[in-house]
Amino acid sequence: MRLLQSSPRLLEMAYLSARAALKPARRWLRSGGIVARALVVGERLTKGPIFDCRMCGQCILHQTGMTCPMTCPKEMRNGPCGGVRLDGGCEIRPEMTCVWLEAWERSRRMERFGGEILRLQPPVDRRLKDTSAWVNEMTGRTGEPGGWNG
Repeated sequence: MRLLQSSPRLLEMAYLSARAALKPARRWLRSGGIVARALVVGERLTKGPIFDCRMCGQCILHQTGMTCPMTCPKEMRNGPCGGVRLDGGCEIRPEMTCVWLEAWERSRRMERFGGEILRLQPPVDRRLKDTSAWVNEMTGRTGEPGGWNG
């Protein structure tokens, strides 16, 4: 699955397609509803194996080079902690490449959302854990500015 994650342009197109496909379903969405529960299952089955998704409910993969910042041992959401080793390893888990090093490199290969890596992210809302990031984004629970209104 790492090979797929290392194809951020392909994943970016998949994200845009999924977003377009889900847009008409907005009117049926409510937290805890049947559509939301189905999307949670779908996210676990897809994003789990591909991105090592932690189900934070506030997915920003498209803004971080299709690399989940929640996989950082410190759950750093806005860039590296400053403890990146000279070889690119994580200071907490030296055998692991810094999540943000991967995010930066992958974002450079994304046509539509590559520049989003420079955006400051809001803190994680822990109340959204284990909920559907798609539902939260479409209903405005994540505070994502204006993405689903048009």
